Amino acid sequence: MTELISSSQTMKSFILTFFALFCVFNFVAQGQPSKANPLGSAAANPKAQNPPPPISTASPQSDEATKPPIEKNPPPINTKDMDTSVKPQDDFFMYADGGWIKRTEIPPEYSRWGSFNELIEKNNDALHQIAEKAAKSHADPKTAPEVQKVGDYYGSGMEEKTIEAMRAKPLNDELKRIDGVKDRQDVLKEIAHLHTLGIGAFFGFGSGQDDKNSAMVISNCLQGGLGMPDRDYYTKTDDASKKLRDQYVDHVAKMLTLLGEPQNTASDHAKKILALETSLAQASRTRVELRDPQKNYNKMSQNDLQALTPDWNWTDYFKEINLTEPGDINVHQPDFFKAANSTFANTPIDDWKTYMRWHLINAAASELSKDFVNEDFNFNDATLHGTKQIKPRWKRVVISTDEAIGEALGKLYVADYFPPEAKARALELINNLKAALSDRIKTLEWMDEPTKQEALKKLAAFQVKIGYPDKWRDYSLLKIDRGPFVLNAMRAENFEVNRDLKKIGKPVDRTEWGMTPPTVNAYYNPTMNEIVFPAGILQPPFFNAKADDAVNYGGIGAVIGHEMTHGFDDEGRQYDATGNLRDWWSPESAAKFTERSKAIVTQYAEYEPLPGMHINGELTQGENIADIGGVKLAYAALQKALDKNPGSRDRKIDGFTPEQRFFLSFATIWKSKQRDEDLKLRLNTDPHSPAQYRVNGPLSDLTEFQKAFNIPDGSPMVRPADKRVNIW
Repeated sequence: MTELISSSQTMKSFILTFFALFCVFNFVAQGQPSKANPLGSAAANPKAQNPPPPISTASPQSDEATKPPIEKNPPPINTKDMDTSVKPQDDFFMYADGGWIKRTEIPPEYSRWGSFNELIEKNNDALHQIAEKAAKSHADPKTAPEVQKVGDYYGSGMEEKTIEAMRAKPLNDELKRIDGVKDRQDVLKEIAHLHTLGIGAFFGFGSGQDDKNSAMVISNCLQGGLGMPDRDYYTKTDDASKKLRDQYVDHVAKMLTLLGEPQNTASDHAKKILALETSLAQASRTRVELRDPQKNYNKMSQNDLQALTPDWNWTDYFKEINLTEPGDINVHQPDFFKAANSTFANTPIDDWKTYMRWHLINAAASELSKDFVNEDFNFNDATLHGTKQIKPRWKRVVISTDEAIGEALGKLYVADYFPPEAKARALELINNLKAALSDRIKTLEWMDEPTKQEALKKLAAFQVKIGYPDKWRDYSLLKIDRGPFVLNAMRAENFEVNRDLKKIGKPVDRTEWGMTPPTVNAYYNPTMNEIVFPAGILQPPFFNAKADDAVNYGGIGAVIGHEMTHGFDDEGRQYDATGNLRDWWSPESAAKFTERSKAIVTQYAEYEPLPGMHINGELTQGENIADIGGVKLAYAALQKALDKNPGSRDRKIDGFTPEQRFFLSFATIWKSKQRDEDLKLRLNTDPHSPAQYRVNGPLSDLTEFQKAFNIPDGSPMVRPADKRVNIW
């Protein structure tokens, strides 16, 4: 899933993580990450590779009063957010957002703060009211199933006294299962069992569309099994990486101590866990390598998969996860499984038990008592992101509810907060952007006619999803009650895993969504050839029904254009109109695309957000292509809208022309402040560039921007003509 911003989750099931990593390209907003799901590929996990030392947070507490004030009804372009002491030709990001940046402090419970976070907070407040009301209603599951599920899930998470009294006792049955492991066959069965709970021990397995037969769902195996966010955490040899590994070992030991292990034993076990995970990390592909869909497509029979791993029996694994007909399997990283076989065979049974105990508690920590929650926060948020304080309980439980039963919560949300006219206006904007992209493809100077026809065919086939699903998810078989919070979360994970596995061997359900309705984000999915815009993002500052066209095209229009461009970025362009991984490009057009995309890699690799740390141009290539293409297409669509109403072209608001307001609106959606720790993390792991470069990078390539603000050649915000990037 290519998102507008990098998103993450606490005990998110494998299906969505897998879907997000391998199936969808999106214009991800810069939201605040929480602990990522350990199941699935390490690349799906947004924790950093080389974060700085931890911040001291002995007993994290949240203080809602420290949240920056948010204007209730700000104007579409808030001139108070600008810093007119900065010239637009020098740094447009600071010109448009510098006033806001100067007066805004990052809330202590966040590692970054900006437009996305402000809207996320607004949605969280709405979801909080919905959840509180549902919890107090004690609804009948027969007459109000969504209200019952949401109310009981949220209610169990707010039973703080019960949670504190029980500590890790709700996990006793799972811990006993692990303690009962006797041999390697038991190890494999327990790994499989953990997978059914959405816990990513050893490797990842789940369903996914067949990249070369996108109408069908097949089995997928992929690298995984790490407790830290990325393979490079384990493999880099610089001092910061070594220090982080020491901090990780201390964190694992503390968590095992909370489970009752003596300190010395826990410390020894933590070192063995690091050693086991390091062997998996060394066999894993890098994030850049994972961007190649052709290399990630290795469909084989069960017998061929078995030959990769002779020391464990896949039949036993499939039996344990209740998959009777696995069929052909796409093994994304075969070399990983060859190496994992050696790790499986050579790791002592007791070390496997320790490893599985760790992954169980790592996945469940955020739903347990404060000692587990705080230690989990201290490493995953304070150490890795520089976050100062933990979020209040109600907010953490609301987020967990959205992750666990997001379409039940989302159904209640859209009933109260998403008017039909918003969906209609969004569709109008999307159609206008499609027309702009169609015009652009037809007039491309570097693409030959046969390739243009294929591109237009793909564009015409885009499936558009707005607001919420037409068919809501059925949670009737999921048990949610007022019992232990962690058990509700685990049952929700198990429900999602089972739902995922049942898809294997069946036709694709093209009505499914990869995000919940309240999500402040958007995505493009190449195997579905779809663009998706949840209700959560169709609000100011992205979309404002009362604002002029310039504001909406600069905001949600750029988001829409971004997602459309993902269908034609370095990865998305490899999929055809039906979502199949197929080369529909002529060699000549493909070569010219590659030449232009390399220029984008070079452009962004020049940017140095922190001393000595540059943007990874290869890792961020797809998002940068989409950022540049998205704003260019949105501007072209605005011109069409202005042509329909000629009088509006000369109308100034607050002294700005429509074209100027367009670019100011675009910059506004990226206003952001970020802690250095989080920035360092994301420079290593995030496929999106930092906010400043998502504004200045694209605009410096656009002659339309230069003309709108009458910027002279040679200015910092105008790239030399021979270096200016022009793809879409």
